[in-house]
Amino acid sequence: MKIKVLAVFGTRPEAIKMAPLVRLLKESREIKCTVAVTAQHREMLDQVLSLFNIIPEYDLDIMKERQSLSDITSAALKGLEKVICSSDPDIVLVHGDTTTTLAASLAAFYQQKRVGHVEAGLRTGNKWFPFPEEINRKLTGSLADIHFAPTRNAKENLIREGVEPEWIFVTGNTVIDALKTTVDERYVFSTPLLNVIDYKNKKVVLVTAHRRENFGQPLENICMAIRDLVEEFPEVEVIYPVHYNPSVRDTVFPILGDVEKVHLIDPLDTREMHNLINKSYFLLTDSGGLQEEAPALGKPVLVLRDVTERPEGVDAGTVRVVGTCREGIFKEAVKLLADESEYRKMSGAINPYGDGYASKRIYHAILYYFGLEQKRPQDFIYESTGCLKGERQFD
Repeated sequence: MKIKVLAVFGTRPEAIKMAPLVRLLKESREIKCTVAVTAQHREMLDQVLSLFNIIPEYDLDIMKERQSLSDITSAALKGLEKVICSSDPDIVLVHGDTTTTLAASLAAFYQQKRVGHVEAGLRTGNKWFPFPEEINRKLTGSLADIHFAPTRNAKENLIREGVEPEWIFVTGNTVIDALKTTVDERYVFSTPLLNVIDYKNKKVVLVTAHRRENFGQPLENICMAIRDLVEEFPEVEVIYPVHYNPSVRDTVFPILGDVEKVHLIDPLDTREMHNLINKSYFLLTDSGGLQEEAPALGKPVLVLRDVTERPEGVDAGTVRVVGTCREGIFKEAVKLLADESEYRKMSGAINPYGDGYASKRIYHAILYYFGLEQKRPQDFIYESTGCLKGERQFD
């Protein structure tokens, strides 16, 4: 009998990180993998599904205009109850910290199904930052039976919360697996503007800012800091894919819409974004995933938040938390633009988030959990010396 795995996700970031794992599980002879999407994000999710050629067996299509967290939670919970009853999985795989993740974990628990949590154990220690993701992660961690922690630090967070170490596997992050298939030095963008930017002679700063805790004054501060940068540095051009959320667009366009050298574009699909990261000079972002993706491509990241649940990047020197103060953002960006040694120090740091084998570790951990393999898969280990251990297991 095959192990029946139900993989559930609902947003573009989840889909990007689950795609390499889903593709691997679909190829397995020991596992039958079924995919359910809530479509908490519709258009952006569909871009990823198309890129990785994933056709969900279940699509709840819950997204509606100006949806609240309660809308998403209730619709996903009710819909996934039916999916779980219909598919009868041995384990439900969820990813990260979204509302879909929490709802899927709770729906699985109500049906007395095991839960596997991919990208488990990230914590800021503050339930309001990031909101609502910090609590989504903690509650999912309480419901999960098997935890796939991307780093040793994430594993230690879980142990402190009472999780049994035997069922925590340090895997690295699956987004590094995805990057292996999406980045191409000869890539031609489907967004015409991105093909005419002078990446060689300009310092292109890629910006993303859309988190709920930054709505209002923090996002205004971020936009004003961007204005300051392009006015101060003639060689800087900014590319800002602006999230579709009206709370973001209603702030960003009035402040930056008429600023020369600031290009406001629609959100990019995964391949476009990964290749744009690769061509950029550095990133200003409040995204969690970009804190992992950009360092893998040698790009410094200035995080537009007061705290991060990904301290490994800060410790490694690839990431710096700069907050949402206009003056603070400007000051830290100037360091990278004006000080070549400061830039080299961040861009040359080793990415601590993975080696491209996270999906294989998760696959073998599932087999181990269900008794189909006797040997526990080796943990991913990042050493402060910059050495990555564990990849030879899958050579």
